[in-house]
Amino acid sequence: MATRPRYTEAFREQALEKAYSRGRRTVPEVAAELNISVWTLKNWMKSSNQRLTSNRQGQSPQRPQDWTREQRLEVLMQSHGLDEQALNALCREKGLFRHHLQQWRQEFVGRRDGDAQELRALKQREHALERELRRKDKALAEAAALLVLQKKVRALWGDEDE
Repeated sequence: MATRPRYTEAFREQALEKAYSRGRRTVPEVAAELNISVWTLKNWMKSSNQRLTSNRQGQSPQRPQDWTREQRLEVLMQSHGLDEQALNALCREKGLFRHHLQQWRQEFVGRRDGDAQELRALKQREHALERELRRKDKALAEAAALLVLQKKVRALWGDEDE
């Protein structure tokens, strides 16, 4: 029974690098050149792809629409002031398109304008409620004063119901 050959991690990395940068050559040709089994090389490629996708999933959500507001803001801050090439590289790294960044920037800017309008509306509502509360307080004080006067009149003149 033959033992399975053990490959070092360095050899494995070099083999994967050759396989991914093989150009027009096929995976079996690369495996023959490295003197390893085709299935070994394919398994290494498969496991490296799984590690890469699991690492990417841990960093950020796959779809840009699933990103949280904090993640969006962080990417916008990273992209601020970058030249064309650096911005394109950042977009590739994060799995985004430039229109996502433009849309998110508009949402944040529009949100600020919306917040100001919302704040103005809330202040107007608060002012109207305070005015209504003052009016009702005055009406309540007037009703209380009338009750006190009514009691005093009854006490002075005597109540006919008694």
